[in-house]
Amino acid sequence: MNKENIALQKLRPEHMEALRAFTLPEEQEQFTALPKDVLETGEGQFPIVITKDDHPVGFFILHTTERVKEFTENPKAMLLTALSINFSQQGKGFAGKGMALLQPFLRKEFPRCSEVVLAVNRRNIAAQKLYEKAGFQDTGRKKMGKIGEQYIYNYLIEGLC
Repeated sequence: MNKENIALQKLRPEHMEALRAFTLPEEQEQFTALPKDVLETGEGQFPIVITKDDHPVGFFILHTTERVKEFTENPKAMLLTALSINFSQQGKGFAGKGMALLQPFLRKEFPRCSEVVLAVNRRNIAAQKLYEKAGFQDTGRKKMGKIGEQYIYNYLIEGLC
């Protein structure tokens, strides 16, 4: 078996127990949501799990809801929220590896999607660096979030824009 078997998967029932056990340090919790707090999703929300050897190590949600319009006018865009890596799995590169898999995952699972947008708190430098390394770009737009100013980033899906 491949030493680094990292994948993005749509949420499955067998992921639930591990996701509910995720923990984050307080300084990170202010910037995101724990999976257990956002697992109940509605229409147009797609929980995505970052796995290593089929075991959840990370989590985020992709949205096609009206909320996307707060970030872009592109009708084929998706909004990425609630990215977290379980504290016990941090520092192993799973967030970066998960984001590197985003484009092929979207092409397969959401072929209409031509752009991913997100908001990152201006104080969350680690997340800004992660997203920029993964190919997201600061759009120069800003919006106020619950805990301060947020930068709007986007990622264009090659060949679909």
